Amino acid sequence: MKVLVACEESQEVFKAFRAKGHEAYSCDIQEPSGGHPEWHILGDALKALRGGQVVTMDGVTHDIGKWDLLIAHPPCTYLSNAATRAYSLRVTPAEKVVARWAKRVEAAIFFMQFMLADVPRIAVENPVGIMNTAYRKADQIIHPYYFAESESDEENYHTKRTCLWLKNLPLLKKKNDLPRPKPRYFCQGEKCKGKPIAWCEGIRGITNGQEGRAKARSKTAPGIAKAMSEQWGKK
Repeated sequence: MKVLVACEESQEVFKAFRAKGHEAYSCDIQEPSGGHPEWHILGDALKALRGGQVVTMDGVTHDIGKWDLLIAHPPCTYLSNAATRAYSLRVTPAEKVVARWAKRVEAAIFFMQFMLADVPRIAVENPVGIMNTAYRKADQIIHPYYFAESESDEENYHTKRTCLWLKNLPLLKKKNDLPRPKPRYFCQGEKCKGKPIAWCEGIRGITNGQEGRAKARSKTAPGIAKAMSEQWGKK
């Protein structure tokens, strides 16, 4: 299958489909951190979505025709339920609220362009947020630990609510019946500060500034990527 993984600089999902023998490409406005620029389309994902001929970072032109499967990870900065105070006139200056809402509308339109794309099978991923009400409820909400090998599988055995909006794709089936992981906390001596460790910082050890943490948060857990390739990679 010809697979486009849009808005993915980490290349986690793209690599899972390549491992299954599919002609998969990642696409993002950022250069990839996954180690495969030869299969990365650097630029506007909406342009790549049209199919036809695409050019990867190594300068090679690929004749795609039409995509068989689209998996999109549109930015969630203005779509998630985080920072709700920024949209409230009671606690935030009006000019900032207006600007924030304008960005939210722009982000929602970007999201919907993937859902309405002329591709037979589509999955759009985002955290719990405004699209559950502005568009419709997600078809499925999953966590990385659903696809962990065991409780010692540090890359996957953690919680992170992930919504999936699907078109002509089945719900992902859980790999296990593991219990929900207990939260881990930032601690000082024997007394915890009470703030749970973000999975990208506590599990993956990412603490190198805001950009590093943002990339870690947006990276799909390898267990989820593998499940997508195994369960959605069938014609």
